[in-house]
Amino acid sequence: MKKQLLALTIGFLSIATFAQKNELKAVEKAIKKGAFKEAKTTIATLEATEETIEPKLKAKYYYLKGVTYEKSNVAKAADAYNKLFDYEKETGTQKYSKLAQPKLNELIQQVSNQAIEQYNAKEFKQATNNFHLTFVLSPRDTTFLYNAALSASLDKDYDTALKYYSQLRTLGYTGITKTYYAVNQATGEEELFQSKDLRDFSVKTKSHVKPTVVVSESKQAEIIKNIGYIYINQEKPELAITALEEARKSNPKDMNLLLNQAQMYIELKRMDKFAKLMEEAVALDPTNPVLFFNLGVVNANENKVEAAKNYYEKAIELKPDYADAYMNLAIVILSGEKAIIDEMNKNFSNAKKYNKLEKEQKALYNQALPYLIKGDELNRTIETVRTLMNIYDTLEMTEKADALRVIYKKLRDQ
Repeated sequence: MKKQLLALTIGFLSIATFAQKNELKAVEKAIKKGAFKEAKTTIATLEATEETIEPKLKAKYYYLKGVTYEKSNVAKAADAYNKLFDYEKETGTQKYSKLAQPKLNELIQQVSNQAIEQYNAKEFKQATNNFHLTFVLSPRDTTFLYNAALSASLDKDYDTALKYYSQLRTLGYTGITKTYYAVNQATGEEELFQSKDLRDFSVKTKSHVKPTVVVSESKQAEIIKNIGYIYINQEKPELAITALEEARKSNPKDMNLLLNQAQMYIELKRMDKFAKLMEEAVALDPTNPVLFFNLGVVNANENKVEAAKNYYEKAIELKPDYADAYMNLAIVILSGEKAIIDEMNKNFSNAKKYNKLEKEQKALYNQALPYLIKGDELNRTIETVRTLMNIYDTLEMTEKADALRVIYKKLRDQ
């Protein structure tokens, strides 16, 4: 009885194998005729029992499944091709992989081009889907996952963007690229090469000299920053701060991460934290005028006038053409005017004290005047002209005030 059962089992297996062979032949014929609907119907019967397909037929099955779906369901076709590559790698053959690889490459190119077109047309939802699909088709090309995350952010699909950015962090994505250059001997011009091998070959054959490589900056800090902004948009500020703090623990001297964290505190209106980070930044980069300017702004907002003045003066020392620093320094100096005017209003009947306060006011204006003039000279706007014109009027410098009045009217009427 046992022998009979065994014989029956073998018989069933042979019949199943025979059926699978016939079905694959039917799919093959349908594809050759261009009858893809018919091919799908047949391949669907095999999909239902995919795990039981005979090992010797499996590679062909994956290949034909990929071909069947490549025009109607790119993701399904790619999944079939990738399973084929894995299977033939295991079995040590490349019979169908050789046929499938160019087909998969064509699909990748087609979908990625479509994604780029959609991104440029600001169709961010569609771009997100196709960039991610390109990554699914070619998992090694993590740049496409980054593009999908960026597109989702622009589409304000924050849940999807966060999912993709988090995946990039898990994968250790840096976005660092290398571009290869060498100088053409004949023209003396520096030329870009598509690969290191091509560049090195040109140098070896002496058609080019002076090989160089340009390494792009890592995108890791930008990814963390984007995750932070997503959390803010989701009204989860503490998660935003935690994300940046965790990133900075691994690289506390990374200026990009520090500045991104500082920007996050501005968004959250936590200026005390922002000021502390600016001080850290100054310690890391003591010749950066923007950092001193930012510290000037923070201290001015907290009415720390002398500290603000010192920071603006340092910014100007480092960058003598820093128009905003000149204007902000003048504004900080003029912030002392309010207390003088308040006292003047209390002393209308006390001529002696009123006159003294009026002199103090003019002295303040004269102190601010050189910075206002320089700021206006470096970057003239209607605001700089109006401020300077009012100062001239107060200081009874009528001729200069009248000259600016003409300029002010032209700017206003533009």
